[in-house]
Amino acid sequence: MSIYDFKVKTNKGVETTIGEYQGKVLLIVNTATGCGFTPQYEGLENMYRKFNERGFEILDFPCNQFAFQAPGDDAKIDSFCTLKYNTTFPRFTKIKVNGSDADPLYKYLKEQTDGKRIKWNFTKFLIDREGNIVGRFAPSDTPQAIEAKVEVLL
Repeated sequence: MSIYDFKVKTNKGVETTIGEYQGKVLLIVNTATGCGFTPQYEGLENMYRKFNERGFEILDFPCNQFAFQAPGDDAKIDSFCTLKYNTTFPRFTKIKVNGSDADPLYKYLKEQTDGKRIKWNFTKFLIDREGNIVGRFAPSDTPQAIEAKVEVLL
């Protein structure tokens, strides 16, 4: 199975697949609106605007599993992100990233890297244009700290 085979739902409830982004460099991130790392939305958006025209996408998956830091429905989360941080990258429906009911995409991402559970919000997975996971980054790894790795893949 390839990363491109996974079905996901946009924050508007439309089912699609990661295959929609095939051929692009991807940064897949589980996020939260009330987390100490939430200001990373600004750095993510800056990176997205800098590299998007060159084939870069950020896929944002809100997650409420960590201290309930992503309250509200998908519309409320989207409104917060667009109004406070002016985000323009794709956002998907809220998911779980750990446990038996973790989203299949996240089960795959963990299995293909170190197999460890997601520790907190803003864990990032970097995917090359061929769909290979080339990096897993901790929440404390800022967008600025991984920007050079993204640029190399572009």
